[in-house]
Amino acid sequence: MELRELIDVVKQAGVAGAGGAGFPTYGKLSDRTDTILLNCAECEPLLRLHRQLLAVHAFEILSALEVMAKAVGAKEVIVGVKEAYTDTVEAVKAQLPSFSGISIGLLPEIYPAGDEVVLIHELTGKVVPPGSIPIEVGVAVFNVETVYNIYRALQHQAPVTHKYVTITGAVAHPCTCVVPIGMSVGDVVTLAGGATVEQPVYIMGGPMTGPIAGTYDVITKTSNAVLVLPANHPVVQKKQGNTQVSLKRAMASCCQCQMCTDLCPRYLLGHPIEPHAFMRAATSGVTRDPKPFLDTMFCVSCGLCEMYSCMQGLSPRSLIQEYKAGLRANGVAVPKGVAAAPLRRELAYRKVPVKRLQSRLGLDRYDHPAPLNEREVTASQVKLALSQHIGAPSQAMVKVGDAVTAGQRIGAAKEGAFSLPVHASMDGIVIDVNAKTVTIKARGAS
Repeated sequence: MELRELIDVVKQAGVAGAGGAGFPTYGKLSDRTDTILLNCAECEPLLRLHRQLLAVHAFEILSALEVMAKAVGAKEVIVGVKEAYTDTVEAVKAQLPSFSGISIGLLPEIYPAGDEVVLIHELTGKVVPPGSIPIEVGVAVFNVETVYNIYRALQHQAPVTHKYVTITGAVAHPCTCVVPIGMSVGDVVTLAGGATVEQPVYIMGGPMTGPIAGTYDVITKTSNAVLVLPANHPVVQKKQGNTQVSLKRAMASCCQCQMCTDLCPRYLLGHPIEPHAFMRAATSGVTRDPKPFLDTMFCVSCGLCEMYSCMQGLSPRSLIQEYKAGLRANGVAVPKGVAAAPLRRELAYRKVPVKRLQSRLGLDRYDHPAPLNEREVTASQVKLALSQHIGAPSQAMVKVGDAVTAGQRIGAAKEGAFSLPVHASMDGIVIDVNAKTVTIKARGAS
């Protein structure tokens, strides 16, 4: 398959990165690619779906990787899997003899191995320059479900309408299910038997990076998990922290121990991000040196600094996010042409084990299997966001009263922009259309 043909198939199917920011996948398909990496690090505690999906559909995923590699002219494909995921490792190794140019790369059980910059270094030894993207070192990174969606688009002309989601935490029966995109968080939690605590709080994604979600928030193309926790859990309380309170606490008690910097994965790879220097500048109010503030643009927001490293429970990541948002709102872009420092010699022994992180977060009691169930899940109603990816939102193609079928395009990619179409995830009748969402109700639903 030619590269342009592959790009068109992937774009028309609405394939976006199935996690993170949702980068439109067609934008990653480039003839500058020397190496394709499959990201099965899935490094946040309690998440399961990528290792489960790769174990069950290894042949299909490797098949898609082979097509992708030939189309872009990549010299090698590396399947990055944590060595601890033994079932997944065995499933991949069993299929490798059928594919040339694809190998497996075993990853340590550390956080955040799934950060693409960390992943690239672990598997290839290359360091992505600060503020750059992987293609600058000839690498393209795709996660497991993204590649599976490419396989389905190639083999079945199937658009992205459903999402694999791990439902875990304080629920009766943790599980991983395939749900229609646009299904509400509350309805998804019922698939796991419902919450087992009063006043449950929902986190959309992992405990480190996932935001708090409401009952009526909906699943999108980037939703990897719904984590249910009691309202008084430390992870919840940290996520509900007030920025001004966090700043005042830092003013009162940050002792400049530098643990936030010493364990920062990007700093250890030579990127110019030093959380302790930012904390010193932000809490002192001294702004004559802009470097600590500008360097926040190189933070990936993995959360280690405030969820694990800081012995005083301060919130460097949250404060950095606030400052980054302010810089962007005022037109400040990520500094370009910044060279990475040499790898820190401490890199090899400052990697955070996931088990230790999980214990520090108080999540050991929720570390239960979440078996994959691929049976069809139905919803009485879905609300589909017209923007589920980085770039321009799609534009609604339907109106209230229209009958639609699953897989039908209901949102067109914006012409001439970095954009993706949106497809109906179920049969039904359109009951609401606005600038941000299209809502579909099943026929006969009350």
